[in-house]
Amino acid sequence: MMTTRIEKDSMGELEVPASALYGAQTQRAVNNFPISGKTMPEPFIRALLLAKSAAAQANGKLGLLPLEMADGISGAVNQLLNEQNMMQHFPVDVFQTGSGTSSNMNANEVLATLASELTEQAVGANDHVNFGQSSNDIIPSCIHISAAIELDKQLLPGLRHLLQVIKSKANEVDRFVKTGRTHLMDAMPVRMSQSLLSWASQIEQNIELIEGIRPKLQSLAQGGTAVGTGINAHKEFAAEFSRQLSNVTGLAFTPADNFFSHIGTQDIAVSLSGQLKTTAVSMMKIANDLRWMNSGPLAGLGEIELEALQPGSSIMPGKVNPVIPEAAAMVAAQVIGNDSAITVGGQAGNFELNVMLPMIADNLLSSITLLANVSYLLADKAIASFKVNEAQLQKALARNPILVTALNPIIGYAKAAEIAKKAYKEGRAVLDVAEEETNISRDELERLLDPAKLTLGGV
Repeated sequence: MMTTRIEKDSMGELEVPASALYGAQTQRAVNNFPISGKTMPEPFIRALLLAKSAAAQANGKLGLLPLEMADGISGAVNQLLNEQNMMQHFPVDVFQTGSGTSSNMNANEVLATLASELTEQAVGANDHVNFGQSSNDIIPSCIHISAAIELDKQLLPGLRHLLQVIKSKANEVDRFVKTGRTHLMDAMPVRMSQSLLSWASQIEQNIELIEGIRPKLQSLAQGGTAVGTGINAHKEFAAEFSRQLSNVTGLAFTPADNFFSHIGTQDIAVSLSGQLKTTAVSMMKIANDLRWMNSGPLAGLGEIELEALQPGSSIMPGKVNPVIPEAAAMVAAQVIGNDSAITVGGQAGNFELNVMLPMIADNLLSSITLLANVSYLLADKAIASFKVNEAQLQKALARNPILVTALNPIIGYAKAAEIAKKAYKEGRAVLDVAEEETNISRDELERLLDPAKLTLGGV
């Protein structure tokens, strides 16, 4: 039998587990929202705790909290952040009140308990830990704070690593020429490095666009309190809060230019999610190119051989599948789905408050984590380690009638098309057919139809 204690809030008394650091409001949320069994993401809770510490220090510096109490709240935050099982104290479901009030009060109650023990005085969840704050400004702020930290610590390093590996592999495979494909049909030849550098360009653009949104993401609603007017917060609280938080995180956080928009909307989170979706689309493209190039090994393209990581079938011995690109494709699909949910959530800004904040936070952080983790896997276990099947590349190139495109300026489109169709029909090399059908010498044809030369462009 679980032992309990009685806690009290503005709605009355309630039984709470005797060992719990939280109080009645958290327990009410646990009772009210048995929905997904999924609690708020740990990066969000960590951001919330850092925000509580920054708020306490700001209020202490502004003379609104005793310094001993402010330090006690910050000490409680540090204690939690260093606790191995920290998340046991934060049991509230993601699907809760749309403002995230339950998660805010969960943090307030836990910190009040610990700070009271540290300072040996009564620290109140609402009156002290939550001083100068509202769920309506701290939860939107923590969406921004947690996303900014995870971009800095996880996603951007992951994308930069992926970019570096792609560029390095492109340099390694530059000598290989392969059949280009449009509409999945044979087209003019390309260097394998050109295909990879196209991927690199995609990732580089995504990095630049994500970097571009960071200043907006690092602007915070904190200080707007309940509706954006700043009621019950010191006039200098927002600026001091941002200074305190910036010192702790190493990121440049600033107060929002307009608190009302940061509380009533989630446009910045929606915008970031849209860029994460674009990154996911890039990942899907790269993953699918790898899968197609690896297809076979006998009945597919067989241009490359991905690293064999695990048996591919429970019934077909010897089968090996492109598991990392498949995982990357599923990540991309999930991030695209997350973006749809965030987009709907962004529409829930009714007058002075958005009321889908916890769901937006959960999906945004999920997208960042998924893309970060799969960036390293795609780089290290697919791109860096694949082997090129040069014989298969040369076999396809030699029989590619589309090479005749290079003769267009000399013999015209119609004659070139005639040669290509004959080469297709007879299954012969376009070089041999062109020698028969034109007055151009074989030596000149070999020069004109050299696949490597054709990758350089020009007339």
